[in-house]
Amino acid sequence: MEPLVIVLIGLATLAGGALVLRSFGPGYRIGRLLASTPTATIEEAEAIAAVNRAAYVRIDGRLDSADDFPDEHNRPLVFRRQRLEAQLDGRWNRIAEERQAVPFEIRAGLGVLAIDVDQLDAGLVVLPRESLGTAADAPGRVPDDLPPTTPVRLRIDQLSSVEHVTVLGVPRRRSDGTTMLTAGLGRPLILSSLERVEAMQLLAGGRRGRPLIALFLLAGGLALLAMGLGWAFVRTVASAVAPGAVLAASPAPTALPGGDTRSAGAGPGLVGDPLAALAIVALVALLGVVVALAYVRLTADRPIEPPIDDREGHS
Repeated sequence: MEPLVIVLIGLATLAGGALVLRSFGPGYRIGRLLASTPTATIEEAEAIAAVNRAAYVRIDGRLDSADDFPDEHNRPLVFRRQRLEAQLDGRWNRIAEERQAVPFEIRAGLGVLAIDVDQLDAGLVVLPRESLGTAADAPGRVPDDLPPTTPVRLRIDQLSSVEHVTVLGVPRRRSDGTTMLTAGLGRPLILSSLERVEAMQLLAGGRRGRPLIALFLLAGGLALLAMGLGWAFVRTVASAVAPGAVLAASPAPTALPGGDTRSAGAGPGLVGDPLAALAIVALVALLGVVVALAYVRLTADRPIEPPIDDREGHS
């Protein structure tokens, strides 16, 4: 029975770690895809599209477009998205969005792949520019029934035609013979202009505590699971080898050096107090889950602080 208890505790701890990871929302799935999707060349993506094979691949290269447009600093942009969000019940809710985009592609060497810009949504991973304020600071841009003191933020995501990016998607052959990367196989189109570590930090909301808690719970759950299964395996093997043997102290004092391990006057039994040990392990596991869930609830949807120079000049 004891190994089963440890296995159940390990499963509960793993579930707690999974809940912490799920608290990141779509960012968890995007981060997992960025870390696990195999890299392919543009030529390989072209070959996949030519035979109409469904495959989700990662392409690294530089953005390019013949129709880029300038921003306020005369940088050549290919995509710009402005989202106005209000914080209601502790969560940021989108109340308005403006998009400006032109056709663009990713280049690597002589290869070129078009990007399905219409599919870019949660999979866009760029360093955001944010301006924080209240509903009173954005007259005419927020609903009339929104209280003036409601926190609002304007988030700007944009891409320039000189950036090196990573794009994840499914290569599809278009009617004109060219190949486009788009969403498919139940996975989103992902485009990141950040290095992998920076992208993971951004998707985690700039917080380090929550990923560490998830890592602790997952590692602890796997350790407990291995311990319980290992214990059950040892007991099964011992019973098969010597069916009449009992994992307990012998009725008579042992003749081996060191003497009998039992306390004075005690009958045959397990050494120590295994029930107390199991109770401590269970308490630690449950405490870890409770602390993790409490941390997730207290830090849910905390806004990312924008750089100081990006807080000014944006309304």
